[in-house]
Amino acid sequence: MQNLSRLEIITNKEIIERIKQKNILLIGLGGVGGYTFETLVRSGIENITIVDGDTFEESNLNRQVLSTIDVIGKNKTDVAETRAKEINPNIKIKKITKVLTKDNIEEINFKEYDYVIDACDTIEIKKELIKIATKNNIKFIASMGTGNKFHPELLEITTLDKTEYDPIAKILRKYVKEEKINKKIKVIASKEKPIKTKGTTIGSNAFVPATAGILLTSYVINEIVGEAWKYMTSQNV
Repeated sequence: MQNLSRLEIITNKEIIERIKQKNILLIGLGGVGGYTFETLVRSGIENITIVDGDTFEESNLNRQVLSTIDVIGKNKTDVAETRAKEINPNIKIKKITKVLTKDNIEEINFKEYDYVIDACDTIEIKKELIKIATKNNIKFIASMGTGNKFHPELLEITTLDKTEYDPIAKILRKYVKEEKINKKIKVIASKEKPIKTKGTTIGSNAFVPATAGILLTSYVINEIVGEAWKYMTSQNV
């Protein structure tokens, strides 16, 4: 049994139960998604579907919380499940160990989830997720780019239309406009201009992706807690 007594101090038992019951879909377990996964588990979420087709590499060690020397070459979904069980033996992890594409993304039943979290780094999949979430009125939040950036304090929870200095967000804003999607899309994005580097490999550090991942969890948990307080107030609980 996971001990959430410290979280209960700033919420209550009913809210903790509501958190446990939510069903979350997390796409991506890298620099951003790994920290999202870690904090979702430690926040009491007990139903998480994780999607990632990659294995851990040595280059992941500088920024991916789930990566250690011992897991190099192992599937990220398998490592994540093991870690989650070590934190909360009651947690239910559903693993989708594949790379999402436009051809297989519809195999996921998005409507069964209370929240969909996009922590992937593939723009085409981000487009598909936006289209699916907005079409089906699914609660959704996505991380924008965290590469080539050094200031986590410039990350914020915002909406896609209000982003700036983010190459990924720029592409997605154009896509949303072309698709005539009028709904506000929640995102984590930085106001920092990316550092110009030589070559095509994107640079990264331990703290910017981590902060983005934590902010994704913060948004979801605060939404759940806020809805619970609102309900309890209406019922005079």
